[in-house]
Amino acid sequence: MTKLTSKEIVDLSKEYTFFSWSVQGQVNPIPVEKAEGIYFWDADGKRYIDFSSQLMNTNIGHQHPKVVKAIQDQAAKICFVHPGNATDVRALLGKKLAEVTPGNLKKTFFALGGSEANENAIKLARFYTGRHKILARYRSYHGATHGSVALTGDYRRNAVEPAMPGTVHFLDPFCYRCPFGQKKESCKRECISHLEEVITYEGPDKIAAIIMEGVVGSNGLIVPPDDYWPRVREICDKYGILLISDEVMSGWGRTGKWFAVDNWGVTPDIITTAKGITSGYVPLGAVIVSDKIAEFFDDKYLYAGLTYNGHALACAAALATIDVYEEDGLIENAATVGKYLGECLEDIKQKHPSVGDVRYIGLFSTIEVVSNRETKEPFSAAVMGEVGKVLKENGLFTFIMAKDLGSMVFVVPPLSITKEQLDEGLAVVEKALEVADKQVK
Repeated sequence: MTKLTSKEIVDLSKEYTFFSWSVQGQVNPIPVEKAEGIYFWDADGKRYIDFSSQLMNTNIGHQHPKVVKAIQDQAAKICFVHPGNATDVRALLGKKLAEVTPGNLKKTFFALGGSEANENAIKLARFYTGRHKILARYRSYHGATHGSVALTGDYRRNAVEPAMPGTVHFLDPFCYRCPFGQKKESCKRECISHLEEVITYEGPDKIAAIIMEGVVGSNGLIVPPDDYWPRVREICDKYGILLISDEVMSGWGRTGKWFAVDNWGVTPDIITTAKGITSGYVPLGAVIVSDKIAEFFDDKYLYAGLTYNGHALACAAALATIDVYEEDGLIENAATVGKYLGECLEDIKQKHPSVGDVRYIGLFSTIEVVSNRETKEPFSAAVMGEVGKVLKENGLFTFIMAKDLGSMVFVVPPLSITKEQLDEGLAVVEKALEVADKQVK
């Protein structure tokens, strides 16, 4: 293959390929050449700390030798079989998913990503209940395909509507920007009564499922109050509505547990997942359903199918990735280092006047920066662009939000990170926050 310069990589990529969620003429990608652990390097040899796990994805870190070898071994054996056939890796992965997911979740439909997983969760919920409507939250992202983008509550849905009919959105348990005007110390959980009121208006007998991210990811990293998930579970049971937890970002140890719902002892009827299931090494998504839903299809036709359902290479990568979570103690590390991260973020909040709020659970966190702590006014895209420039110049890569919904710097490193490496990255973040501090009103 022809060796390209960093400029050639960027120029050809921009000329011949599209980049996600961006004005194409304004993209400025890093020409990535190699990676290891929590770091990656560009084509000119500059090293970056990966503080977004390539967008909440590479949970085990880059280029883990066990997973790389599993992919190589499977590729040498067989890469792909017809989705109607079975392989040893498909069989073993299905069994393993039943073991690590909560409660009575048992049977898996495989896809190639989170969007596809959510699309098929919608189908399964509608088939099983005979109902049509799906409830989702406004501060949510569930994917970009026709059905999953309809579930998505943010601005990306508005741009492509009309999308799939039958979706109804409700408000979030966002304590920092409570849509009901409540204070934490006097909150009466209007977010719960609001949800039940929406259900009443929409007709409980018309609602197939409620889908929620275990912890909201790219729309603000919203950690719900401890009683929120259990009470939504109770509401679903009351009305015979299925509960779907979208664990695409919040699953696989990210919150210090296998899945985010494990933090609150809740078993959903369906878990959808992707990203961390293979740590992004090979594309894979999964819809994992309860034993009752699985039994429903024992004598009924499943109107769902994908060419890459149970892809052998992806299943092999997933099995090896799950082994790494267990053998390297990464979920425990996420909990331990995550506690330290929370302490660091609280300290950063005290030191920087631009920090309005910090939210964290495990190694899933964000710093919300505001131009005024009293009004909670977000910074402009221009200011956040300057913050991002400082981060990039100092060798740190992460996700930055610069929307009317809020301005944030995410801290979501691989679960293999050490406290020392975390300190290294947070020092860069603090340097960038000084730019925002100067713009505080």
